[in-house]
Amino acid sequence: MRITETAVRDAYRIEPEPISDHRGTFHEGLRHSALRAATGHDFRVRQVNFTVSGRNVLRGIHGTTMPPGQGKVLTCVRGAALTAVVDLRVGSPTFGHHDTLRQDAGSGTAVYVPDGLGLGYVALTDDTCMNYLCTEEYVHGTIIDVDALDPALALPWGLTEPPVRSARDAAAPTLAAAAAAGILPTYEQCLRAYRDPSPPSG
Repeated sequence: MRITETAVRDAYRIEPEPISDHRGTFHEGLRHSALRAATGHDFRVRQVNFTVSGRNVLRGIHGTTMPPGQGKVLTCVRGAALTAVVDLRVGSPTFGHHDTLRQDAGSGTAVYVPDGLGLGYVALTDDTCMNYLCTEEYVHGTIIDVDALDPALALPWGLTEPPVRSARDAAAPTLAAAAAAGILPTYEQCLRAYRDPSPPSG
């Protein structure tokens, strides 16, 4: 697999290298040692989530407070989506910066989003299914919401009609308002978490 850093520091694109034969194809979606070598982070899976969305559904931008944090590897397993990563870490060299990538089931392209970064996507087809591998279990009340249509972020969703959003996402604050409210993680908090991940539970 090819692992390359995006325009957002510490977020990485993971592109598989399929092996084909008369039966079909095989590819590795994630290899711990390769991801660790590329990022310096120890990725441990503690929860697996799936979402299914109709075309034009826009989810996010979502992050997680520190602690507990929740790093993710996101893959499209059915349909297609345009995914955006946004740096929510106050003090980061790329704070407020974003990068986007198209994900679809055929390519197997994944994105690694560590603690402190925000994630969102718009479904490009009906019945789009996204798979999340998460480093922490979900804790109620720890999700950070930022408006995916914040004009200051200017995320290139390519929308031709108003997106379908949850009431919570539609009411989310801008990045500037979230920073002013003190709800965003700091770059230093996240760096400490990357260097010293919590021990495995159980």
